[in-house]
Amino acid sequence: MSESDWDEFSECYEAFIDWPKRLAHEAPFYRRVFADCDAADVLDAACGTGHHAAMFHSWGLRVEGADINPAMLERARQAFGEPGGLQWICRGFAEPVRPAGRFQAAICVGNSLALAADCGVVQTALRQLVAALQPGGVLVLHVLNVWRLPDGPCVWQKGVRTTLRQGPSVVLKGVHRQGAGGYVDLVVVQLADPLTFRSTSVPFLGLEAMQLQEWVQAAGATTQALYGGYHGEPYERETSTDLIVVAGKPQTP
Repeated sequence: MSESDWDEFSECYEAFIDWPKRLAHEAPFYRRVFADCDAADVLDAACGTGHHAAMFHSWGLRVEGADINPAMLERARQAFGEPGGLQWICRGFAEPVRPAGRFQAAICVGNSLALAADCGVVQTALRQLVAALQPGGVLVLHVLNVWRLPDGPCVWQKGVRTTLRQGPSVVLKGVHRQGAGGYVDLVVVQLADPLTFRSTSVPFLGLEAMQLQEWVQAAGATTQALYGGYHGEPYERETSTDLIVVAGKPQTP
């Protein structure tokens, strides 16, 4: 998906997310993780429009939200500003964080890691994320568990009526698996006369739990836990909606 296409459809993704509800659901999980590593500085890699980063900042943490897409970062600045302790940086998750070893915690969530071009980019990203951590720091990864989906048919998840830049619209969102990968499917119907529509399918990698654990270890961290959701339920490949990996960077001997 090109950057211009992503800009066009990013507002559609925003229309689907009830951010207050989502953040309330996920906040206890992050509070526990950050408390366990005594986090004061947090990196939100692939931060998108900045909702997680802004929530962490509201807890009194120093936060850097980084994303490769300038339009996403501009949305974050417009929504949350850039007060002391909250910074927005244009940088991909596979690019080095300078200086290294700055953060006690780093996250890459919302299936962002699976949107990498290939598995080599994922491995590079994991090396950069671990390098950004201090010894004893914690990394949280979250991707969609594509393996619970049937191979082939689209699973339509939600439809909303909203107002986009083009005017009143109906947006449909689905997801489907094709072999070892997945696609997020969007259909946007513009409620004009005549009705017009456009659609896209955004590919993402089907990442396995064991695969991620091996790559995390190769990057210099150790898996601490695997979860199938933000309530801490065990990960089950055939049924879990999510795959969440919590890993720690060892203390320096």
